[in-house]
Amino acid sequence: MAAMLSNNLTNQFLIAMPNLLDPDFYQTVTYICAHNDEGAMGIVINRPLECELGEILAQMKLKPQNKTIRQAPVYHGGPVHTDRGFVLHEPDSQWDSSININDVLGVTTSLDILHAIAESAGPKNFMIALGYAGWAAGQLENEIKDNAWLNVSADLDIIFKTPFEQRWTSATALLGIDSNQISTGVGHA
Repeated sequence: MAAMLSNNLTNQFLIAMPNLLDPDFYQTVTYICAHNDEGAMGIVINRPLECELGEILAQMKLKPQNKTIRQAPVYHGGPVHTDRGFVLHEPDSQWDSSININDVLGVTTSLDILHAIAESAGPKNFMIALGYAGWAAGQLENEIKDNAWLNVSADLDIIFKTPFEQRWTSATALLGIDSNQISTGVGHA
């Protein structure tokens, strides 16, 4: 198992290959929040739901202070626990249930961050997702070996500034690859 951890994918983007036809992951970019010998957890960053943050906050009886927050997209973070919210953000404060992934990014699941966001007192850059993507021990490594995914170091601009419809192409460009040139065929050297 130690060899697996030497290739830790935490703080990496998983870029779905064109041959990955699963509707939950087709042409997705998934940010890996945690990867260890027990498995992996990530959040899909390019699948907006048909609702805005204002709708989610209203269900919690919170009223956003400004239009930008009210209209912020909410993403389908993956097929696991789609009833739970995850806030991917730059860690600028301590929240009740946060994990700092690294020095520049954290993930929070507690309500206090949503209260702060509604009051325009939350993190400057954030992304809200319902659900997450999860892999059992060894599962993600096997999917990578089967050519389902490419991986590359994450880029905060893609998460927070790139329009969602450009994130897959932008993530593949980080590898120096033109997304139009990716083959759907599978092969091993």
